[in-house]
Amino acid sequence: MKLLFISLGCDKNLVDSEMMIAALSEHGYEMTDNEEEAEVIVVNTCCFIHDAKEESINTLLEMGRLKETACCKALIAAGCLAQRYEKEIGSEIPEVDAVVGTSSFEKIVEVVDDVIKGQKHNEMVDLSYLPGQDMKRVVTTGGYYSYLKIAEGCDKHCSYCIIPKIRGAYRSVPMEKLISQAETLAKQGVEELMLVAQETTVYGVDLYGKKMLPELLKKLCQIPGLRWIRVLYCYPEEITDELIEVMATEEKICHYIDMPIQHASNRILKRMGRRTTKEEIMEIVGKIRSRIPDMAIRTTLITGFPGETKEDHEELLSFVETMEFERLGVFTYSPEEGTPASVMPDQIPEEVKEARKQELMECQQQIAFCHAQEMIAKKLTVLIEGELADEGVYIGRTYQDAPNIDGYIFMPASGQYISGEFVDVLVTDAKDYDLIGEIQ
Repeated sequence: MKLLFISLGCDKNLVDSEMMIAALSEHGYEMTDNEEEAEVIVVNTCCFIHDAKEESINTLLEMGRLKETACCKALIAAGCLAQRYEKEIGSEIPEVDAVVGTSSFEKIVEVVDDVIKGQKHNEMVDLSYLPGQDMKRVVTTGGYYSYLKIAEGCDKHCSYCIIPKIRGAYRSVPMEKLISQAETLAKQGVEELMLVAQETTVYGVDLYGKKMLPELLKKLCQIPGLRWIRVLYCYPEEITDELIEVMATEEKICHYIDMPIQHASNRILKRMGRRTTKEEIMEIVGKIRSRIPDMAIRTTLITGFPGETKEDHEELLSFVETMEFERLGVFTYSPEEGTPASVMPDQIPEEVKEARKQELMECQQQIAFCHAQEMIAKKLTVLIEGELADEGVYIGRTYQDAPNIDGYIFMPASGQYISGEFVDVLVTDAKDYDLIGEIQ
């Protein structure tokens, strides 16, 4: 039977999707990207914020209509929305034939088989279970880069976040399993490996009694074939001197770190349930930049959190101006039911949230432009992402840019190159967030 798989949300969700796709493909299901010919449709959903929840619901409704107009015989909802709203999906979206929770995706083949036989089958297991450790994957990112999910769940319990309730407590994947997965990915042609988890910096504490991310990185750097290793989602309070030193000395590790800080007002950070202060954030950023001067730091902020005053916003704006982060994203606060923040007093009007977001992004835009200008005349290693054939231009990424969230470098096509190939490029110009260069 032909199967359409739709993966929504984050890269951690994508890893789960790739495991489910591999299991279904091995079981004889034929993958298709044509929704009109799909007999089975699986949607791996997200519900982290309101927009993600809305996208997941709309996708399920849209796919559900294909049961009347096309070939679809089975529609399965998996992932975060399925975990959080199992009963509501069953009653409000009757087109969905089965629901698979976040720790239950190992059972996807059994669930799909049952639905095809006409049997409704919801699959939910305790969130203390860690699935997928030995499952095969079908890499869906182009083959030359991939994600390695090193842990599941989270123990932080920030007041705005629903993740611990839908993904469970923090569970590290045993190191030998991760090394095995990475070796397999490298043999399949993956050259850039990105470490992901809800938080990567506390990897191993639950299994080994201490932070083991530095040791894991050292072992991954020994794997032949891997050229770039990128670390995402490092909480600032958990970044150690040992981790910084490993990132400074291991050649394969990109000088890039994704470090979500969310705010800079200590009052708001405390209301958020965050475990750092503005002063501590400034200290860790200073330490990183002192040891690794060319480090590209990406961070994310939440604006419009309940109780955020104009003064809090101005403090955050000033902080952004002072810190000059190389990469920065801003989200407006999204009240999620079941979280402490959703029932806090002094909720901020949406128009105020949006105005504050715009002001922050305009500030960051100028900073990003300056960073881009500083790259002119430098020679960088670039990973080719593809070609704009009509324009005679190659698209690539530098070590400063993670896929799908950061910028690109554009290079006039001179010679024949393929996606996944590394080339040396001289940066000749900068435009907005992107660079322009010549292949050397």
